[in-house]
Amino acid sequence: MKSLSLLTALVTLSAVAACTPGDGGSLGPAPSASPRPSVSSAAPSPDAVATNSITIEVWFTRAGKVFPTKRTRPSTLETSKLALTELMAGPSTVEHSAGVSTSMFSHFTFAIAGITNGVATVSFEENFYSGGREVARMRQAQVVYTLTQFPTVSKVGFQSAGQPVAAPVGRADYADLLPVIVVMTPVIGQLVRSPVTISGTANVHESTVTVRILDRNGKEIAQRFTTATCGSGCRGEYSLNVPYQLCGEQPGTVEVFEVSSEDGTRVHTVAIPVVFGAC
Repeated sequence: MKSLSLLTALVTLSAVAACTPGDGGSLGPAPSASPRPSVSSAAPSPDAVATNSITIEVWFTRAGKVFPTKRTRPSTLETSKLALTELMAGPSTVEHSAGVSTSMFSHFTFAIAGITNGVATVSFEENFYSGGREVARMRQAQVVYTLTQFPTVSKVGFQSAGQPVAAPVGRADYADLLPVIVVMTPVIGQLVRSPVTISGTANVHESTVTVRILDRNGKEIAQRFTTATCGSGCRGEYSLNVPYQLCGEQPGTVEVFEVSSEDGTRVHTVAIPVVFGAC
């Protein structure tokens, strides 16, 4: 369990994915550039609203799969550039302490040539494609998931020094790099209050997703389950509100998991360290 001080200290080449039927990587409604509730990398509050800010998804890696988090930054019309800039900046300290990593390097440079017919054309230096096919493919997946959050982008055309390296690719080409359970909210380090909203996507047995809330000592203080819109071989969306009783600001954990149909154990667990607000 991470301490309160740690939490508040916040903050490839061509891919042919081995996708299962129905596992296309849909992650629900894409965000727009309009103002929305502020969610920052520095212990965001669900109550805060920044009228001159924008919240964007940034896709890093965790346990060998792509992993989403969010950043709130000053509003800009260049949202795709902002998203890639935040991607290159890498995980925050608290995200890194929770096992979040990235296949990117901060010295990577990019240029967005434009967005035409849903394809964002992005040029990277040759070193972006170094390190072997799997490393390059993970980098591409991070870029694709980060850029296709915007409704104007459905695929990414990768270039090296201005020359195409492959046909445009989308989320479905990297669906095998999604974890079984994806948690979109809350994000690591977020300040939450009861009832906390947990949402994301999952491809689990009988579509059943279970959530439990743990206090700073790892004691379970709440548990609920819900049904995703699809499961048992296809990816569906889920969302539920989980009330809990806990007074005094403290660190804790939101766990999202599948209950094994074989032995009843928790499997595919995604743990999100958060900060519980005072009651």
